Amino acid sequence: MMALQEQAVLAGGIQIQNLRKVYGQGDTAVEALKRVNMQVSPGEVVGLVGPSGSGKSTLLKCLGAIIEPTSGRMLLGDELIYEDAWKVKDLRSLRRDRIGFVFQAPYLIPFLNVTDNVALLPMLAGVPNALARARANELLAALDVAHRAQAQPSQLSGGEQQRVSIARALANRPPVILADEPTAPLDSERALSVMRILNRMAQQAQTAIIVVTHDEKIIPTFKRIYHIRDGETHEEAGLGRSVD
Repeated sequence: MMALQEQAVLAGGIQIQNLRKVYGQGDTAVEALKRVNMQVSPGEVVGLVGPSGSGKSTLLKCLGAIIEPTSGRMLLGDELIYEDAWKVKDLRSLRRDRIGFVFQAPYLIPFLNVTDNVALLPMLAGVPNALARARANELLAALDVAHRAQAQPSQLSGGEQQRVSIARALANRPPVILADEPTAPLDSERALSVMRILNRMAQQAQTAIIVVTHDEKIIPTFKRIYHIRDGETHEEAGLGRSVD
């Protein structure tokens, strides 16, 4: 655990200011995001909720540097990464090294074992094989799946697969993790277990985590929630019930 805690100084939060996204032009233009403002601090897990068509998917793609916003500002830690245009030249490296992704489905590579699935991103970023595997083993131990290190994804339960996907998202020590419906396929016990893990890892690694969800089971666990309606965000205090 100590190695994870020592990395806290490297992490940072995310700030989004007046973010806007328009698809199309002229009479066919659709304003998917009108005015989005969010701030997530290091070590914090916040919820992002909203009805279908409210702009959640568009916002997540903008935050993940998958699509380009139309205007606004985004800061990752102290670095301005977007202001009416991308300020980062290599978006692929930005996504690989500084943004972790956790999806509804784990999307583990079926022909790689658990350790290799987690070690792959650091190795692609240039981390030596031995160090990448050591990092993978450290995360698997922290997430209580070290005993499955040599297993294939098909041999894991749904909860174990999601833990491995969280380890993979943390492998490059990103300052931000975007989790898209990470508990949707899980029962109540496993869903709350995932939230315990996300909160614990956020605090230990000082990572800012945004969880997009419709899952009513986990909404009471958030201390802060952003609602997105008609392309605009509205912040409110959550219940913040303990999941320990």
